[in-house]
Amino acid sequence: AAPLLVAADASPLAPVSAHLAGVTTMTADFAQTDRTGKTVEGKLLLKRPGHIRFQYAKGVPLLIVGDGKALTMIDYSVRQVSRWPVGDSPLSILTNPKADLARFAKIAPSADPDLLMVEARDPKHPEFGTITIAFSKQGSAPGGLMMEGWSVFDAQGNRSTVRLSNQRFNVAISDEAFRWNDPRPKGPRG
Repeated sequence: AAPLLVAADASPLAPVSAHLAGVTTMTADFAQTDRTGKTVEGKLLLKRPGHIRFQYAKGVPLLIVGDGKALTMIDYSVRQVSRWPVGDSPLSILTNPKADLARFAKIAPSADPDLLMVEARDPKHPEFGTITIAFSKQGSAPGGLMMEGWSVFDAQGNRSTVRLSNQRFNVAISDEAFRWNDPRPKGPRG
């Protein structure tokens, strides 16, 4: 009876939870494609809990940083800074080690048996969008899964896709990596 009980309790999300639990840090190269088909590249740094950095390639004046409290997008070309709680982003599935996957994620269909697709959305906040994360089965990666990338659909129906390569797990990443320079003029702000 015990094996049946264990099998009944096994969640389809268990491998994803095992992967995420096994990742304290990750570095990767990324290629991000927006809704128009334009692709930009850069370096991703992830340090759980709450820290993420998308350092775009030279010549791309954008930076996205999660410092544990807020997710900040900095557009250096127009000196604009936008911030929102890191938990209010579809990326929170990656940054929050205490996230209850069963509450907001499900396995999505995949034509490739070696690809595990996870779709996550906060049902209480559909305006935050939906993220679909692709994992390939790879025994040497944490939990036997390699995060390959994700697609995000925002509330306006726009899609952006991030593909990862050269993933490295549980390497040292300094907290300094999650700081950024404020491009806004100094002085009083109204």
